[in-house]
Amino acid sequence: MNAEQAVATDSPRRFSVRLREARNLGLVGVLAVLVLIGALSQPGQFLTTGTLVLVLTQASVIGVITVGMTFVIIGGGIDLSVGAVVALATVWATTRSTQSFGIGGIVFTAVAVGVGCGLVSGLLIAYGRLVAFIGTLAMLASARGLAIQLSQGRTQTVTTSNQALVDLGYQDSYVLGIPPLVLIFAAVAIVGWLVLNRTTFGRRTYAIGGNLEAARLAGLNVKLHTCLLYVLSGLCCGIASVMLIILTSSGTSGNGNLYELDAIAAVIIGGTLLSGGRGTLVGSVLGVLVFTTISVLFTLNNLPTAVQQLAKGVIIVLAVLVQRRASLYSSERNSR
Repeated sequence: MNAEQAVATDSPRRFSVRLREARNLGLVGVLAVLVLIGALSQPGQFLTTGTLVLVLTQASVIGVITVGMTFVIIGGGIDLSVGAVVALATVWATTRSTQSFGIGGIVFTAVAVGVGCGLVSGLLIAYGRLVAFIGTLAMLASARGLAIQLSQGRTQTVTTSNQALVDLGYQDSYVLGIPPLVLIFAAVAIVGWLVLNRTTFGRRTYAIGGNLEAARLAGLNVKLHTCLLYVLSGLCCGIASVMLIILTSSGTSGNGNLYELDAIAAVIIGGTLLSGGRGTLVGSVLGVLVFTTISVLFTLNNLPTAVQQLAKGVIIVLAVLVQRRASLYSSERNSR
């Protein structure tokens, strides 16, 4: 291959990288605008350490779920069951029998439930050939129903013998002023970034999401990998459920309501294509921070929840339109 051919081959990659960087910088700009709006609308409340900690803490639970969702969507799938799986994990982990095994029993049960639900969804989709939308929708209904059945519609509180787990949510447990939940989110995001960008698993995820048939012809075990993506999503749900138990000191079947909407929205505005094959974890994390900041702004300004949901819907539509426009421009540029 001569120099001109090398440049021509590398040009689309460079353009894709520049587009990704521009999108991330755009999200940073949006965050800056939101901070400015908060400073102007609530100058005495928004620009405080307490509000910053609140934003990061609220972003932590949904952020961990978003990490798993990013992998699934880049791999060409979607997971609508994350909120229900979180609810089931919190309920199962806070039953009296589970709590009798101590904090280790609570954490193990929550993670095991998340992984188990992800495995079932993955098997149905990869080997049962169910469409991802249908398979995870069925898991959503099943997990939520089982959570209601286990809890009998009641809130299950963490017992005093396991109070040390709940104490992680209090200020006394902060590390250098940073809540442990934020550190967990940061650790999950960093590990996720390394797996996605520095391992064979990540490269295979992009390949399968970009062109499933080509990946299969190249010798990749598409079914196994697809199944593992949903297991990974379930693992993130299990970790998030432990974090939610720490925050609320309880487990209830109502937990995780609309978490799937928030996670998918964060992934989309972060630049991940719904069709798969393209996306970044950095963008998804920035997307989570944008949505969380918006929610805190709405709360501080006493705006109703309905308006928050409306704003999120508008943002999702705009993000998809921008994605489509950028994708068309990229295709036209590469075809020249």
